[in-house]
Amino acid sequence: MSGLRPFHIAFPVHDLAAARAFYGGVLGCAEGRSAPEWIDFDLFGHQIVAHLKPDMQPHSAVATSNAVDGHDVPVPHFGVVLTMADWRVLADRVEAAGIAFGIAPHVRFPGQPGEQATMFFLDQSGNALEFKAFTDLRQLFAK
Repeated sequence: MSGLRPFHIAFPVHDLAAARAFYGGVLGCAEGRSAPEWIDFDLFGHQIVAHLKPDMQPHSAVATSNAVDGHDVPVPHFGVVLTMADWRVLADRVEAAGIAFGIAPHVRFPGQPGEQATMFFLDQSGNALEFKAFTDLRQLFAK
């Protein structure tokens, strides 16, 4: 899977200072360019951009979800497939910061194709994030 190009995603936030504290402070994302209305972050080599939406009301629950392996997975969500070591470090960082997990760190599909470690949580504006890891990255698209 080497040679993958970074993805880019832009998403709304209600407060840029809160986004800076969450993505920069809690998740450890380096900050790139910024303006009064947006901030670029480096999320494990991918460019994510928090765009200020001043009239946005922060929300603590996702309105839509789909059942996956016995959990209600929030839709939409975004995140990164990490190494298992990086996934564990991130899970510890999020927990130490007191961020509530929507779906706590666990192994999904144990012993089946696509077995993966996963966790879900929300940023301060209510955007859902999923981070996952595979012991064997070839399982990413396994059927």
